[in-house]
Amino acid sequence: MRLHRVFSAAARAGIALLSVVAMTTVVPSASAETAADTVADGGAQTFIIDGGIATDAPWAARLYRGGSGSCSATVIAPEWILTAQHCVGAGAEITFRVGSLDAESGGTIVGVDEIIHHPSADISLVRIDQAVSVPFSPLGTVGAAEVGQTVQLYGWGATCTGNEGACQSRELKYADTRVDSLNARDWLGGIAVGVSRINGIAAGGDSGGPMFATSPIDGQYYQIGVASTSDRATVSFYTDITRYRDWISSIAGV
Repeated sequence: MRLHRVFSAAARAGIALLSVVAMTTVVPSASAETAADTVADGGAQTFIIDGGIATDAPWAARLYRGGSGSCSATVIAPEWILTAQHCVGAGAEITFRVGSLDAESGGTIVGVDEIIHHPSADISLVRIDQAVSVPFSPLGTVGAAEVGQTVQLYGWGATCTGNEGACQSRELKYADTRVDSLNARDWLGGIAVGVSRINGIAAGGDSGGPMFATSPIDGQYYQIGVASTSDRATVSFYTDITRYRDWISSIAGV
């Protein structure tokens, strides 16, 4: 199975999924179970805590499975949320908190009407059950980031090593990282941006969260990636959404 081969190669390199659900109880596939084992067995891990607390991210959304925070996401249109595909597999009920940087209070809780998976990349579009009126995440196009550029990661992921599900950040955090590759691969073999740690790195619970970059084309700040995998120590891989803009636009209209 192609998916298993792609992930097995990543596992040998110490790379694992970033969703808390993939590391705890709900295992939607044999490949996700492999991911869970990879994370649970240890290895070097770190987390976004070495960055800072986000103060302006109105597009951010916290993803819950069965009422427990497990991933991060972004609101890209009134009824559409963008996240990682491995965050929204079959299983527990999925909801989102939007309009709050606090994962436990404020904002609005919304449910799900429809989930559409990309056929070959670790991203999904989620149509929510009510329109929201928060500022939307601006999506970048090809060329919005360069190798060597400093980019930012955002998420509500783990603030400890070990049992990541027990130490999810209540506050949205961010970290600076450096772009090493624009032709890396995500968990499903899709095109990804590979980054290395500057003052933090992604961990469990950051899956589906955004990578932002200041575009060298027009100087604007755009979302260019969705968190897929990380070694919890020095490197992370984010699905390069600039390569999938036609697919996103055909569904969400943005």
